[in-house]
Amino acid sequence: MMSDIDPYTVIHAPVIDPEAELARLTSRYRNAGGLGIEILNVLGGQAEGLLERLPSQVRDTLDGATEAALTQAMRAAQGSRRFVGDPQKSWLNTAVATALGAAGGAGGLPGALAELPVTTAVLLRAIQDEAKRQGFDPQSENVQFDCVRVFAAAGPMAKDDGADLAFVSTRLALTGGAMQALIARVAPRLSVVLGQKLAAQAVPVLGAAVGAATNYAYTNYYQEIAHVHFGLRRLAIDADLDHDELVAEMLAGMKKPFAA
Repeated sequence: MMSDIDPYTVIHAPVIDPEAELARLTSRYRNAGGLGIEILNVLGGQAEGLLERLPSQVRDTLDGATEAALTQAMRAAQGSRRFVGDPQKSWLNTAVATALGAAGGAGGLPGALAELPVTTAVLLRAIQDEAKRQGFDPQSENVQFDCVRVFAAAGPMAKDDGADLAFVSTRLALTGGAMQALIARVAPRLSVVLGQKLAAQAVPVLGAAVGAATNYAYTNYYQEIAHVHFGLRRLAIDADLDHDELVAEMLAGMKKPFAA
């Protein structure tokens, strides 16, 4: 039964070869974080160590700041659909986020902190646009839940063994104040991801260049993760397959050696 995806509003075309589509999505998932790892190599650091570079007062307030930024970003991303293309071109989302990163990085940590809420809205809008491209309605509450969970993925600076896919793809049963409850639940996880971004942008000397590169990597990463997540949802519908079984098959495929 497909009850877990029935609430979606979907416009779809038949998928001819489910195995080929699943292989394509698996490949995109595997490659999603490559740019973030390259940035870490440039910085000569590890994702875990980046957070320690932040001042303690910033680290202590990161959860609350992330929750507030995500709440505001959801409103801003939804509201932008009335004025900007729907869906907006992927390259345009990337260009806007990259420019914001350059501006934030040029100002060091204070600049990066000021830029964070705006970039959060751009990233969330990019995720919503991927949902729209896969035929889902971003105005639907269920789709909005999924967009927030995609945003709480491990981030481009983490090496992932597939466990993150299971987190993103699991449907949560939330009632009464559901969106705010979900945001509160994922904020601690997302604060780690955004904390790494802030710390990378605050690296002395590199400034604007790292800010631009970091935002470029983050935008591409979240667009790829959203493409995979909503691609799996669409494949389940188009091919009349069980979504959870598709996720399990992809996770199994992640454990196989990568064929170049």
